[in-house]
Amino acid sequence: MRVHIATDHAGLELSHYLIEELTEAGYEMVDHGPAEYDALDDYPSFCINAALAVRADRAAGLDSLGIVLGGSGNGEQMAANKVEGIRAALAWNHDTAALAREHNNAQVVAVGGRQHTKEEALDIIKVFLTTEWTNEERHARRIGQMAEYEQTGVIAGKQIDSYEN
Repeated sequence: MRVHIATDHAGLELSHYLIEELTEAGYEMVDHGPAEYDALDDYPSFCINAALAVRADRAAGLDSLGIVLGGSGNGEQMAANKVEGIRAALAWNHDTAALAREHNNAQVVAVGGRQHTKEEALDIIKVFLTTEWTNEERHARRIGQMAEYEQTGVIAGKQIDSYEN
């Protein structure tokens, strides 16, 4: 499996650790940056690039997932979620990592580098990478509704309130 990884400065040390550990575990790791520590770096482009690469790989039929890291993982998750068709989930334990895959078919996991030890983060990410999507109808239906709204601004047959002036 190919795994795209990106971070901000707060997750850089964890990123290097994960690349080493997951490569040893047999994953093909692709690093989207940053290349060096910069406390003032702007993570959105790194995370968006990782999410774009996951989307492109999956569209080409490749088995591919992504990891985005930061101090909390929140901003990095938000950046990855800006890529159309990508579902990035913030995971902070085994259950949230597994459910992101099983119920939401998330393709990118976000983890807060300042929230866990390196070993804890690796364990959470391994759960994400090894958990399969259930493909249950109710979950597929809900994902389809999110994709429909993302593309059209409506969900057929569902009430979406307008708050625009």
